[in-house]
Amino acid sequence: MKSQRLIILLIIFLLIFPGCSRKIYKVAYPTLSDKKYDSEFPYKSCSGELERILLSVKKLTSIAYYKRYLFSPDTYVSMNDVRLKRFKKMATSIEYHNNSVIGTATILYAAGHHVALLTCAHVVDFPDTVLVFYREVDGSQRYLQSISIKEKQRNYVADFPEGGELEILAMDKENDLALLGKEFIRKPRINLQVFPYPFGRARELSWGNFVYLLGYPKGYKMVTKGIVSQPNRNKKHFFLVDALFNKGFSGGVVLAVRDGVPNFELVGIANSVAADYEYLLVPPDTVVKSGYDPYLPYRGDIYIEFRKYINYGITFVISAETIQEFLRKNRNHLEEMGYNLTDLF
Repeated sequence: MKSQRLIILLIIFLLIFPGCSRKIYKVAYPTLSDKKYDSEFPYKSCSGELERILLSVKKLTSIAYYKRYLFSPDTYVSMNDVRLKRFKKMATSIEYHNNSVIGTATILYAAGHHVALLTCAHVVDFPDTVLVFYREVDGSQRYLQSISIKEKQRNYVADFPEGGELEILAMDKENDLALLGKEFIRKPRINLQVFPYPFGRARELSWGNFVYLLGYPKGYKMVTKGIVSQPNRNKKHFFLVDALFNKGFSGGVVLAVRDGVPNFELVGIANSVAADYEYLLVPPDTVVKSGYDPYLPYRGDIYIEFRKYINYGITFVISAETIQEFLRKNRNHLEEMGYNLTDLF
């Protein structure tokens, strides 16, 4: 008799439990079917999907190589000498130096022998010429101290075949966007993972929406999270997130979630962070390395150093709409070079 009662109770429990679980889910996550971007923290794991997305997100290294001509104060090299291209003979010495930047680029297209990646323009935009002037007593700057001329530039992704060097296919400095590409000699044997989710609509974001950010801060592959602020802060639908930002994160993708993971949508790319700047008077590096006693008066040479202090938690994002408009404007040009981006539209 007891066993029969236990069986009956067990059957009743099994019949009731699924209904209860559905009711609990509906009450706990009532907005997961509203077709809007989520503000809730994801209710289940999405590590597998994020790993797949990360396969399309690459560390981009860009290096510009310069030849610098230096002039003594009594040489009086002017801009007219530069225009007449006689400054090289007036140089007292020549140096070589380079500037390098690490950023993040995402594969948007890979087919046949071609691959195209999206990043920020400032990651790959180096000036062709850099002029430094002597400052006169009256504050004027008429004569050159040095002129640096860019001789070459390399943009590359280290794990790409055939050296991974990329050319700049299109650039929009105003909106800080660039598309890089490579035409392989041989069709790559490795699978180049294209970003596997669709473009979203940044204009539909609201205060407090939850987003993921993927990129290479300080050169490390990372996933972080943030909350949207100031949605539609301008006509281009740019917005802010409170995610931490370090050098190298420029170009990192920003993903919103619509009605629960894994419904990711690319709503933008991170491009900059709020910062404070200041100039400091500092001794030469040799003094610092020798362990100078800070309690003794310093009487040696003084140099000016420019420093930037990042205000973490205020990250600026370029909207998906601006990215798509950038791609549309360059569509014909890209197709002529063999990049058919039809699927992106």
